[in-house]
Amino acid sequence: MSANPFLDPSFHIRWSALRPELVGPAIEAALGQAKAAVDEIAARDHGAVSYANTFLALEHATEELNMAWAKVTHLQSVADSPALREAHNAMLPSVSAFSAGIPLNAQLWAVLKAAADTAGVRALTGIHRRFVDETVADFRQAGADLPPEQRARLEALQTELAQLTQKYSENVLDATNAWQLVVSDEARLAGLPAHAKAAARRGAEAKGLAGWRFTLHMPSLEPFMTYVTDEGLRREMWTASAAVGARAPHDNAPLIGRILTLRAEKAALLGKAHFADLVLERRMAKTGARALAFIEDMEARARHAFGRECGELEAFKAQQTTGPVGRLAPWEMLYWAEKLRQSRYTFDEEILRPYFPMDRVIAGMFELAARIFGLRVVEQAPGEVEGWHPEVKFYDVSDARGRHLGSFYADWYPRESKRGGAWMNYLITGGPRPDGSRAPHLGLMCGNMTPPSEGKPARLTHREVETVFHEFGHLLHHLLGEVEIKSLNGVNVAWDFVELPSQIMENWTWERESLDLFARHHETGAAIPEEIFRKLTAARNFRSACVTMRQVSLAKMDLLLHVRTAEFAGETDVETKARAAVAECLVPTEPPAPTVVKKFTHIFSDPVGYAAGYYSYKWAEVLDADAFTRFKREGVFNARVGAELVEKVLSRGNSADPAELYRAFMGRDPDLNALLQRNGLIPGG
Repeated sequence: MSANPFLDPSFHIRWSALRPELVGPAIEAALGQAKAAVDEIAARDHGAVSYANTFLALEHATEELNMAWAKVTHLQSVADSPALREAHNAMLPSVSAFSAGIPLNAQLWAVLKAAADTAGVRALTGIHRRFVDETVADFRQAGADLPPEQRARLEALQTELAQLTQKYSENVLDATNAWQLVVSDEARLAGLPAHAKAAARRGAEAKGLAGWRFTLHMPSLEPFMTYVTDEGLRREMWTASAAVGARAPHDNAPLIGRILTLRAEKAALLGKAHFADLVLERRMAKTGARALAFIEDMEARARHAFGRECGELEAFKAQQTTGPVGRLAPWEMLYWAEKLRQSRYTFDEEILRPYFPMDRVIAGMFELAARIFGLRVVEQAPGEVEGWHPEVKFYDVSDARGRHLGSFYADWYPRESKRGGAWMNYLITGGPRPDGSRAPHLGLMCGNMTPPSEGKPARLTHREVETVFHEFGHLLHHLLGEVEIKSLNGVNVAWDFVELPSQIMENWTWERESLDLFARHHETGAAIPEEIFRKLTAARNFRSACVTMRQVSLAKMDLLLHVRTAEFAGETDVETKARAAVAECLVPTEPPAPTVVKKFTHIFSDPVGYAAGYYSYKWAEVLDADAFTRFKREGVFNARVGAELVEKVLSRGNSADPAELYRAFMGRDPDLNALLQRNGLIPGG
């Protein structure tokens, strides 16, 4: 066991020992070890190279660094502090430069090419052939064939991109945390559900304030904007949310242009017309043009219904207020949409909360995994395994044969030191060992769900339940990985394929059979009454064209930013330009709502991340809607179909082309109509 806990490879991580002052020494040591290992490979005599001492050796060279840095970056996302942020940012340039420099190491590249040309490597088959081909493609795509001066420039811009995108992410988090709304008059909170009001009261008490405290974190923001009758309060909340990332000292505008410029320069150095073509070359879409065509096709298919839905909401508000038909203000959208849904379906989503206590949702999800995938998930007793916060839980996962497949942490509730949204990540990649044994995987799921209140369990919305299932799907993709090459295991797949395992899990939150496993009243244990279930499913596609168009607008903006970068990067007012580019996809409001370009962390908080790849959500939605038709046809608890999904997709990682994996499971290419039917955009769903 290493004296520095960041370097300790133990499966159970000593989170309390991971102090900020240890980050620097740990990462410097890991960097030194990794550099020495890479240098050793690069120095090999070309006449003595083999698959084992080049490609496989390179796979292992950065394992310690990757493990240590994963702990640092994870802690920053769940337990941010000034000291940790400073320690992280001090090492970020060195880590980024080293990682970017590996494929730009001319001596190393020459050794790999020499090894690839040996008879032994040429004779490789299966996963080892895939690994060689993917490694060579990685190097070429990263600039290995560039002349020295251009390689040096590429390294420099990669390092700068890492710093700029980190700052963008910090600005969003800091701006979100910097704002609060304290309401002292309870009468002004008319319409707000009791659970949200109780949470706001506790939030105020925690800060030593009187009244009710609201923040821009989603569990506070969403019910406030949906239910509070007081329009002035909703406008105040919306204005603050719209300003995240857009005002000093957290203004991201200057960073956006620079990030886009550097990405475009990177693409040009690597011989691509734009960043989208660079990023998508080895994803399912292959080119920016094809991804954009896919999104614009989706836009065209939803346009008529989108216009109808926008007009219906305007007419409904006018009828309810006896005023003229006209544009709604952006702070009115969620409020009047919820009123319309309640009117049309006599259905209020809040009525479902008592049926979705977090503990039952989790237990039901695990039962579902047992029935479909043959998995057993067991929670460790509190205190048995240390977490990074007292709310964190730890689970072990085994299969029907009793093999320990892996374990995971779960951290579901918001904190100021924790970034927004929900995500899955991994800390250790296990899988098959050369001796025939199998090492367990270690992963995590995080979210910002509605927390417990006043002695009552956390009670979720249906959308939050979908999110929990979504992240669990990603986690299963990691835990079920059976690929012996770690970098090809689990979720290390093309980004327009990675959402298939997560999004397919959401389907079970809509099926009566599976809901009955976990959707039980937290006091009585009763299942959701049939009348409420029918209303839930009837309302499933309420304003589905608007939901579709919102995803289309985000994906289209992302692609246009990275395909037509010159039009945006030089703009002092990137918001106006970005809005104009996707105006036809946005719900018309008065005043017009700004886009999310200044808080679009998916595409700007990582050197690559979802940049030029946000379309992946819609792309994978086509895959998941189509793939789930097998369960609908053969049984939602069909263990044979579940076993096939594990065997042909979830366990395979990047061991084969994703299109090939999909065809292996479905027997054909995906059918777009499955998604359009599910969303009610064409008959049949």
